Amino acid sequence: MPKVLFKDLGELGYQEAWDYQAVLFDKSVAQKLETRNNPEANPPENYFLYVEHPHVYTLGKSGSLDNLLLDEKGLKEKGATFHKINRGGDITYHGPGQVVGYPILDLDQFAPDIHLYLRNIEEAVVRLCADYGIDGQRFEKYTGVWIEPGTPQERKICAIGVKTSRWVCMHGFALNVNPDLGYFGNIVPCGITDKDVTSMQRELGRELDMNEVKEKLKGHFTDIMGMEFEAM
Repeated sequence: MPKVLFKDLGELGYQEAWDYQAVLFDKSVAQKLETRNNPEANPPENYFLYVEHPHVYTLGKSGSLDNLLLDEKGLKEKGATFHKINRGGDITYHGPGQVVGYPILDLDQFAPDIHLYLRNIEEAVVRLCADYGIDGQRFEKYTGVWIEPGTPQERKICAIGVKTSRWVCMHGFALNVNPDLGYFGNIVPCGITDKDVTSMQRELGRELDMNEVKEKLKGHFTDIMGMEFEAM
């Protein structure tokens, strides 16, 4: 099983976490190039980070700034920041009570298929939701995990957006566990105008233990992708 170095960064600002990701990502890509030039070189190291961000909105490279409904003054009033970033997808929100995962993986060590990788992330979250009696599902038209997709009550519980270079990936997923969902009202989430956002807390009517959720989710990634986690 491929070894994956794991670290929970705790609460960390978005820029600091992005910079840390970028260092690991660039290191893995450099190792990948070395491996191609020297077959005897060690393969790239794999990483998996957890983090909780202060209130922040991030806009992917294919997104529209029109989907941010706050100006600079409004961001300050909400205590939030804004970043344009290099992942796929449109705009999303991160904040306290959300499990954000950043796998930095050499997909050649797993399966060099970005669509399969996205489906694997979705499957890990679907299984996690099932652990708590929540019926999380895929939605054929949209990446992520949804509740009651294809109905008037459809709502998103987990957003996914990644970037890859030479089959090394970064960015990842944001699972709504106990966040303040009011912050999603300041954007058009993922550029989708007619769908709601939810959380595990909202679905269950109670607050969840974040550490318990994180550990269960790691277990599902191990089962689905064959990861062997090792502390950094």
